[in-house]
Amino acid sequence: MEEKKVVPFNGTKEQEKQLLEVIESHKGQDGAAIPVLHKAQDIYGYLPIEVQTMIAEGLNIPLAEIYGIVTFYTQFSLNPKGRYQIGVCLGTACYVKGSGDILEKIKSILGIDVGECTPDGKFSLDATRCIGACGLAPVMTINDDVYGRLVVDDVEDILGKYE
Repeated sequence: MEEKKVVPFNGTKEQEKQLLEVIESHKGQDGAAIPVLHKAQDIYGYLPIEVQTMIAEGLNIPLAEIYGIVTFYTQFSLNPKGRYQIGVCLGTACYVKGSGDILEKIKSILGIDVGECTPDGKFSLDATRCIGACGLAPVMTINDDVYGRLVVDDVEDILGKYE
């Protein structure tokens, strides 16, 4: 089994200070966990276990409950996002026209799975649902750039533009 490459947590003292202020402003409020998690994700870009632990301790909520919230709601991310965020549409039109193969090629080239980030922080990969460009199927996005009518052989050259 291949060992996963994990991007190490590198939060700053300034980020920690911001988070502690957010926690303090919500202490004792019913339902404080979700707004604090949203703010924490705004501060850090994702919610690693280190951040979840600070929130759990600060709000006096079990870490398991915080983790349960983070993993239940899709707007929260356990993994950092790369400088270049790749989204491969797996909506019906794109999938039928081969987006699954395109996704597999990207995973192979970058050595990451869906939801992960390359160790250098350059690329992250997500599978998305319909992005409304069915006429261009199959489609992938890299940040705000849209690539349509893709074939597997296009992937390497497209990724090369971001190196």
